Amino acid sequence: MTVTRFAPSPTGHLHVGNLRTALFNFLIARKSGGTFILRLDDTDPVRSRPEFADAIQRDLDWLGLGWDRLERQSERLELYGNAAEELRGLKRLYEAFETPTELALRRRKLLKMGRPPVYDRSALDLSEDERDRLRTERGQGVWRFLLEHERVEWEDGVLGQASIDASSVSDPVLIRQDGQVLYTLASAVDDVEMGITHVVRGSDHVTNTATQIQIIRTLGGAVPSFAHHSLLTGPQGEQLSKRLGTLALGDLRDSGVEPMALLSLMARLGSSDPVELRYSIEDLMEGFDITAFSASPTRFDVEDLRPLTARYLRGLSFDAVAADIDALGVPRRIARRFWEAVRENVGTRREMGEWWILFRDGAEPIVDAADRDFVAEAFALLPEFPFDTGTWSAWTAAVGERTGRKGRNLFMPLRKAISGRERGPEMADVMALLQKPPGLERRGSG
Repeated sequence: MTVTRFAPSPTGHLHVGNLRTALFNFLIARKSGGTFILRLDDTDPVRSRPEFADAIQRDLDWLGLGWDRLERQSERLELYGNAAEELRGLKRLYEAFETPTELALRRRKLLKMGRPPVYDRSALDLSEDERDRLRTERGQGVWRFLLEHERVEWEDGVLGQASIDASSVSDPVLIRQDGQVLYTLASAVDDVEMGITHVVRGSDHVTNTATQIQIIRTLGGAVPSFAHHSLLTGPQGEQLSKRLGTLALGDLRDSGVEPMALLSLMARLGSSDPVELRYSIEDLMEGFDITAFSASPTRFDVEDLRPLTARYLRGLSFDAVAADIDALGVPRRIARRFWEAVRENVGTRREMGEWWILFRDGAEPIVDAADRDFVAEAFALLPEFPFDTGTWSAWTAAVGERTGRKGRNLFMPLRKAISGRERGPEMADVMALLQKPPGLERRGSG
């Protein structure tokens, strides 16, 4: 059975880059009838915060990316400790005592010599007495994984044939001086224990993958299939790292972006398949293929979500938005007519509320100076309130006959005076939905 996982750290809010990873793992699991695990990487007791863990779950719920299991790495520390003991027993985990300053000096020296800045494993040459002395002087050391100097190869779902020469990589620190287990060990142990079969993540993890493959093999686990998707850039190819705060999923939700608009874009962006608006997760699964994605950086423009959101809303039935319309206070007797009138003129659900305020309270009239006398004369010809769908045509016909105006010169000034806008629903519908008679004096004219 296919088992995938999404493993964010609850140290901040999810952004569009995180979503890509979550969505791909979710779709792979769901498409095969497998299991999707949400695994919170919360081993850092200082930076991990419960409010971020809650926000992660809230964002995934909003998107409809439900998980089958929720795991917290902070509750699995005993497993990591047991794995560390096993690695020590296999002579694959060793203690090192260099300070950050000493390591920086060594790296600088190697670079000046034209050599890769790889840790020299000098800690392996320490005697037990020297280790005891360093513990007394400096406290506990860090624990590094002893890499086998070999070329680690795997067939990557996006990159194709991939490999890393482990001799070009420093032995990674798996446990910090304060005892905190780091991602590289915790993730490998969890992938083995949870039976993860497929791992999809960003291309910035490629080097980690070589290390984790060695750890998994050392622990006797089955190596999952890996796929490393490209990282997102801005619309001009610029790095997104400085803009991620504005691309948090919560911010996109608050701006009115629809979940399926966002998912439709992210499920195809950067692949050989065109972006197509979908209305359900099930539709989104159709045709999804991780191998269709390019390894090249993928350009993301948040503005692409606006037309997708508007198209999504236009395609919704009245039943799909009835609760939203009811929450606005729209009387049920006109709720369906209200939706049919505004559906082509809303970019977000919030804009439905703006239209209802206009119908309920009236608009701020826009009257150009050259049209002031004309509009005043036209308003004097308004029929008795309430209006119906025939009011607009009857009124404009009477105004045109009285004033001699035709076409745009007739209709646009009256539209602006009634609705306060140059564009919007058919004026026949606007007139029928007004809850108060319009007037030029109520809010003043421009």
